[in-house]
Amino acid sequence: MKLEDPRLFRHFAWINGEWSHSLSGREQPVYNPDDNSLLGYIPLLEPEQIDHAVDAAEQALAGWRRIRADRRAALLMAWYQQLLDHRSDLATLLVNEQGKPRREAEGEVDYAASFIRWFAEEAVRINGETLSVQIDGTLPGTIKEPVGVCALITPWNFPLAMITRKAAAALAAGCSVLVKPANETPYSALALAELAERAGLPAGVFNVITGEPEAVCAQLCSEPRIRALSFTGSTRVGKLLLAQCAASVKRVSLELGGNAPFVVAPDVDVDEAAAAAVDARFQTSGQDCLAANRIMVHQQIYDAFIEAFSARVRELRVGPGDCPDSDIGPLIHRDAVEKANALVDDALSRGARLVHGDQRQAPGDNYFMPTLLAGVTPEMRVWQEESFAPIAIVAAWQDDDEVIAQANATEYGLAAYLWTHDRRRVWRYIRELEFGMVAVNSVKMTGPTVPFGGIKQSGLGREGGRTGIDEYLNTRYFCLGGLPGPSVTGA
Repeated sequence: MKLEDPRLFRHFAWINGEWSHSLSGREQPVYNPDDNSLLGYIPLLEPEQIDHAVDAAEQALAGWRRIRADRRAALLMAWYQQLLDHRSDLATLLVNEQGKPRREAEGEVDYAASFIRWFAEEAVRINGETLSVQIDGTLPGTIKEPVGVCALITPWNFPLAMITRKAAAALAAGCSVLVKPANETPYSALALAELAERAGLPAGVFNVITGEPEAVCAQLCSEPRIRALSFTGSTRVGKLLLAQCAASVKRVSLELGGNAPFVVAPDVDVDEAAAAAVDARFQTSGQDCLAANRIMVHQQIYDAFIEAFSARVRELRVGPGDCPDSDIGPLIHRDAVEKANALVDDALSRGARLVHGDQRQAPGDNYFMPTLLAGVTPEMRVWQEESFAPIAIVAAWQDDDEVIAQANATEYGLAAYLWTHDRRRVWRYIRELEFGMVAVNSVKMTGPTVPFGGIKQSGLGREGGRTGIDEYLNTRYFCLGGLPGPSVTGA
């Protein structure tokens, strides 16, 4: 892996403004998912080193929270500029450790940077309010203050953006942070630490810790000095972390799994809808919580849609992320491929029809060829589970009541898509689809201004937008007495 600035490729944790190795010398290898070649190692920190990181964050918090908001904003803007200045190298790191195609990697760098800029601008808009007087001779009001030290646990599918969406909000609020990146993709996080130092963020404000996930997460959840925890990942792990945080009553925000429906109404252009469905299903090689997991097409246009959709799926190019023609890269590891095979086998055994997908053509062990299954039904695993693979499933529907009920029949409630030009249908589905985000006639729905998050078992809280910073703020009330007030008689 060649970088214009080799100093961005770091193999150590970042604690209190210093690069740190494991006291015991324990390390974990990191591989390129394209060919399983060794990229490097990361230290597996010991519990006392995690304690030291919490110490550093706690000490840094005292000064960071007192820095004027506009000065915090200026430091964040300097960090934002560092990301833009090193866009190419950051994308190269993403291609090598995550496997996503180059243009997607470059898009993620831009996406990650946008959160830093947004929350830098929000830092100066953290305001309390004056309340109406209910007690004579008083002035009541509220102030907003940073919640404290925050632990941020991030996934491997968006190694840059999931960090900045959390960290920029926390830092703008005046909190210090400990970032625990996924062990599969640690180098993007460590590059962010390098760039944060160059931007002038004080030591201890932004820390990156690496280690054995289960042990580190348990320690972060049980640590009483950590006052907030934000996690993006599976619903199963999110539930465990939520339970572990209960003992210290932490502020917890969770962005968990999805099972997004993509509902296609009979009034649309079939080719247009098919093109959109391909984009919605196969983004990030299907390894995306927003990916359209269940494509539901009206019976009137079902056959035409299958034909148009399958033609576009056949055009997808599979290959390494550094190949400019690649649309689909490798999955993160072989276990993901095995799960994808199991989901397809289960569906076929239950009567689904394989329209496209020959796994014998896969260019490597971690690749899964784009697959299209028709005639999928709700009892199949691929309908119920988040596949996190380039598997598209299509089912037919006839009645609006029926399809809304089917779309909502899941424990997840992150995102949904609707393709229609019927205004009455638009308003009905927006209100009745039980998902935190609904995109109508658009595949793209995210950005720094968006309150990203789900309902049901897809999470708690929101990231991004004006509400994103509230996850890292406490609202405190005051009642200022001793003021002149009217005399009240005859009460």
